[in-house]
Amino acid sequence: MIYNENDSVRLSADEKSVVIIDQTLLPGEKRFISLNNAQEIFEAIYRLKVRGAPAIGIFAGYALFVLTCQIKDDEDFFAELDQTADFLNSSRPTAVNLSWALNRVKNAALSCGSRRREDILKAMKSEALKIHQEDIEVCQRMSRYGLSLINDGDGILTHCNAGALATSRYGTGLGPLIYGAENGYNFHAYIDETRPLMQGARLTAYELMNAGIECTLICDNMAGLVMSQGKIQACFAGCDRAALNGDCANKIGTSSVAVLADYYKIPFYIFCPTSTIDIDCKTGKDIIIEERKPEEITDLYFDGQIAPQGIECYNPAFDVTDHSLITAIITEKGIIRRGEALEQIISAE
Repeated sequence: MIYNENDSVRLSADEKSVVIIDQTLLPGEKRFISLNNAQEIFEAIYRLKVRGAPAIGIFAGYALFVLTCQIKDDEDFFAELDQTADFLNSSRPTAVNLSWALNRVKNAALSCGSRRREDILKAMKSEALKIHQEDIEVCQRMSRYGLSLINDGDGILTHCNAGALATSRYGTGLGPLIYGAENGYNFHAYIDETRPLMQGARLTAYELMNAGIECTLICDNMAGLVMSQGKIQACFAGCDRAALNGDCANKIGTSSVAVLADYYKIPFYIFCPTSTIDIDCKTGKDIIIEERKPEEITDLYFDGQIAPQGIECYNPAFDVTDHSLITAIITEKGIIRRGEALEQIISAE
């Protein structure tokens, strides 16, 4: 079994629950919680106790296995399995890794040569563990590729959180900084706070400080000024869903960073595992953007409501960065430069 007590997502030792770090409590408290029923697992995804496309995929794989172990009726076994997968998949619409992982673990059950329950569950567990192991290896490879794009001493602007909390071990967008620091590089990270959920302020700052990387927290609307002052040599962001033309959906505000980077002639890099490329999505216009409750803008992380009562709010969780603004997309299979097709990397060995 893959087991590291510091992993943000893992299968419990008794295989009866999924263990996660409750990211809503960070940075004030690092608490591991165990989840083993469908509603609390759904809520953990929706309420961002677990977040980040790869981490959601790992979590979903383990969760489907844990919940399938609880099915009692052999006659309706596969019908209940389908219903459980559909229920979990409805928790968040934008991150493609959720449906991707659920389908992998469900298909492992459907394609199992045996109809014996224990064999089916063994196949599902094996697939869930494989998803986790693959992500660990993917993050390591992406970290090395990303490091090749920057120089010792560079200033790197980050948006949202793409570290180990959102993935496995090194992370994607933060991986080159952490991997580089382990190998003697020194970088200075400028961290967008990432309103309204503050993933940058709460999570990226927490991870980079713990990794001993020099970092400075800035408000989202300071990014342009910091770029104009020559402090930024590259921008790093993760990805929740990539279209085949290279358009990338990521946390709200990412496209604004890309526009600023383009104006100031600063490379803008997206870190995207191939599992996050949606082969059924031709352009960013096909990506469904999740909209969340207005209270995240008006109340969350404040002592009281900061806007007039009854004000209309628009709270999209993601935006889509046009492929023309992305200098390169870093995957575990290599680097796709602007103008190159994503299809070539999907089929690469």
